Amino acid sequence: MASFGWKRKVGEKVSKSALHQFEAEKAEDDGGGREEEVDWLQSIKRRREILQEDCAAKSRRLREEGEQLAERGRHWEAIKKWDEAVQLTPDNPDLYEMKSQVLTILQEVFPAVKEAEMAVKLRPLWWVGWQTLGRAQLNLGEVDLAVRSFQIAVHLCPSERPLWQEDLAWAHRLQKQHAAEAEKTRQEEEAQRQILNAPELEQDYDFESDEVLAACEAVADRQTRYEELRKTTVIVDAEGNVRNVVTGEGSQETATSAEEQYVKARGR
Repeated sequence: MASFGWKRKVGEKVSKSALHQFEAEKAEDDGGGREEEVDWLQSIKRRREILQEDCAAKSRRLREEGEQLAERGRHWEAIKKWDEAVQLTPDNPDLYEMKSQVLTILQEVFPAVKEAEMAVKLRPLWWVGWQTLGRAQLNLGEVDLAVRSFQIAVHLCPSERPLWQEDLAWAHRLQKQHAAEAEKTRQEEEAQRQILNAPELEQDYDFESDEVLAACEAVADRQTRYEELRKTTVIVDAEGNVRNVVTGEGSQETATSAEEQYVKARGR
């Protein structure tokens, strides 16, 4: 019967020199494949760098277009441009800081704070970002947080005089005013409580005695005090002094104080 072991026999006849040549050629082929693989990875890396450069250039163009729109008062269009730029360069704190300024002007108080927080998160040592955050927080009514933000900005750039002469000083005045208003509210509530629960009204008097007259006078004094508190308005003057002004007598001063509470965005 025929044997099928001829492949083994043919293999045995292969010379050692031919085998070594075959292995050498195979090693060269493998080395060439690895070289092509390295070239392919370098090509991908280079293409990625080019793409990033294109994104940065387009982001700068969108940023500049947004600045021009904001200067012309077209604030929502400016925000749209900056949103597009953020999609290309999400780690650029300048874009978030500018958006916060414009949102503050538009009285979009909460979004303005969020954008400014993102700016200082990306660049913690940037005093401009902390200044913008403080102004946005003032607009939101978070006076204590605004004072802290302005203090950080002053610490980072103490040579910037408007930071502590205007921003921080104004925040401190508002802080004092809020504290004074809280105290005034407490006094009003206490005076009202004493009127409604006057101890003189809980006693029995002889209507012909002087005690009845004294009790009526005490209740009337409390009522007068309560009415005076309701008519007064707490303001803080330019020197930081807290004053209680009767409504009507200090109307012009009160109006001036109210007008100063707006938050003006930093000019670029």
